[in-house]
Amino acid sequence: MDVLLDIWQRITTPHAALAPLTAWLTVAAAGAIVLFTPAWRLARHVITIVHEGGHGVIAVLSGRRLGGIRLHSDTSGLTVSRGRPSGPGMILTLLAGYPAAALLGLGAAWLLSLGYDVGLLWALLALLALLLVQIRNWFGLWSVAVTGAVVFGVSWFGSPLVQGVFALLVTAFLLFGALRTSLELQRPRSRRAGSSSDADQLARLTHVPGIFWVAVFLGVQLLCLALSARLLTFDQI
Repeated sequence: MDVLLDIWQRITTPHAALAPLTAWLTVAAAGAIVLFTPAWRLARHVITIVHEGGHGVIAVLSGRRLGGIRLHSDTSGLTVSRGRPSGPGMILTLLAGYPAAALLGLGAAWLLSLGYDVGLLWALLALLALLLVQIRNWFGLWSVAVTGAVVFGVSWFGSPLVQGVFALLVTAFLLFGALRTSLELQRPRSRRAGSSSDADQLARLTHVPGIFWVAVFLGVQLLCLALSARLLTFDQI
């Protein structure tokens, strides 16, 4: 009981805002991770986890049966759901993947704007725990477990400064990383090599060109980035 009360107190106690310089350096570090290809190759697994989780959540909410999620070492993933192969449920499920990281980043920015950086970390832990039970391959289990261990370590053992910096780093990385994945999606599509991508599957289901769906992904991601920037102003960071 004491442990649960301690956790609840950590989650519900807002922290002091980061100094503006520290906040900007953290955001710049997140941008560097996304732009520096060797770092991106490793960190992109986090975006894949959120991407496939987005497919899974919307599949369940739209009435489809979630069959499981696989995460692969090449940063690709697969979410299997059962139901009608067409219709609104399938379309929404396909739509959910690429915007998922940006939408999660927006929610994270909202929590940070209120000072709940530790609350954000524990919310991420809860989401990872829910995702873990749907993973159906060993690499996926390892990937989610390691991510959860890092988040837990910072949330439990980190100082308030470390927790605040890490929470902002994750938030900015989700927002920037989401944009890069959509830009990467369009490159193989422009060379006619992306026929199995979410955008191309949506194109086949809706008879609307795949480039339109890529634009939708980018539009949602840019909107989330803009709203997050308004939430995380210098007065609040």
